[in-house]
Amino acid sequence: MPVPITAVAPHSPAAKKGIRQGDLLLSLNDHPIRDVLDYQFYALDSRLQVTFRNAKGKTKTVTIRKAEHEDLGLSFETYLMDKQQHCKNKCVFCFIDQLPPGLRDTLYFKDDDARLSFLFGNYITLTNLSDADVDRIIGMHISPVNVSVHTMNPALRVEMMKHPKAGESLRLLRRIADAGIALNTQLVLCPGLNDGDELVFSLTELEKLRPALCSIAAVPVGLTKFREKLPHLEEYTPETAKRVIETIDAFGERCKEEYGTRLAYAADEFYLKAGLPLPDEDYYEDYPQIENGVGLWKSFETEFQAALDTCEIPQETAFAASLATGVAAYPLLCACAAWVKARFPNARLDVYAIENEFFGPSITVAGLVTGQDLIAQLKGKALNGRLLIPAVMLRAEGDVFLDDVSVSDVEAALNVKVVVVPNDGKALLDAMIAAR
Repeated sequence: MPVPITAVAPHSPAAKKGIRQGDLLLSLNDHPIRDVLDYQFYALDSRLQVTFRNAKGKTKTVTIRKAEHEDLGLSFETYLMDKQQHCKNKCVFCFIDQLPPGLRDTLYFKDDDARLSFLFGNYITLTNLSDADVDRIIGMHISPVNVSVHTMNPALRVEMMKHPKAGESLRLLRRIADAGIALNTQLVLCPGLNDGDELVFSLTELEKLRPALCSIAAVPVGLTKFREKLPHLEEYTPETAKRVIETIDAFGERCKEEYGTRLAYAADEFYLKAGLPLPDEDYYEDYPQIENGVGLWKSFETEFQAALDTCEIPQETAFAASLATGVAAYPLLCACAAWVKARFPNARLDVYAIENEFFGPSITVAGLVTGQDLIAQLKGKALNGRLLIPAVMLRAEGDVFLDDVSVSDVEAALNVKVVVVPNDGKALLDAMIAAR
């Protein structure tokens, strides 16, 4: 499929060979270019035969010699070079289906694009993949592939994902694993549905994908208050959360003994729901599932304590700041503030837990705190110095919360300077001390 070229960087290899904005890219070294995966894979070669069609409709082929990783200099209308593939599942636990009306359109888009899995680590369900797509993955040896499995029971997977191919598509896991492509997998667990014996079955079946299988993350379902027309699901209680941890740990300990890695991990949320302390740092090995909230707390705590131990600021230094976070992370930030105040007696640090009125009280993560909840619950508080908030509260495309309230809106409403802090322990300590 010809891909329109929207820009050509001046003095780039492509520009020097007469390729211009508006031309259509047809192939690289006789390989048709359909999307960004083809382009990035074939453009790595240091010697390229580039075939394109110019504005006059003439097809031309030019030879380009460049450094192996030098960019050709071509830009396209979208990063993927075509439309992003949307999710065709109707998962009973889908968070997007639990959003209230009236938010911006981009928040309702369900991504299930395999290319974003390879490029950015997104998780895919496999229901959008054909055997030809898997052939391309194997041929390019694109690795790792991140898969939202949820259950290895084909019939239950169809029931949970409401897609007729959900069970059948599990065979693609074996094809990918047999080709030596690394796999990271995710199980979103729903009480009484895919935990218990079903969880044991899924773990056992996934284990068979070794050595390609690198990790399994078990994550609890998140339920908002906007589920009126959706299937009924229960929340995890302390007891049911504890049983999940026990199942994961029994499996993990056996794998650790047999293979040298535990393979499966319960997300931090399970420990918080169970009221249990998080494991030690070595439990998480090299944090293979930290983006799924597995070991995120322990990693943050370790970073923070290491930064505090090496901090050379005089002990008598005075600084003041207020910190806001979700209910789940509140105990961790309270502990961080206490460690700082023990080291710096003149520090004034207040931590506020923001309850999620927007989505409902069962949503406790900081990344889903909205601007309006932040304003409502901090209004009238005597905020110290500056207000520190985690960057996960904001959308990637700018300085706005999920409800389109901006950072400047919060500053105006609370009459305080807001500092957005990256999700990093040292960055938080630096932001605290900078408020002096």
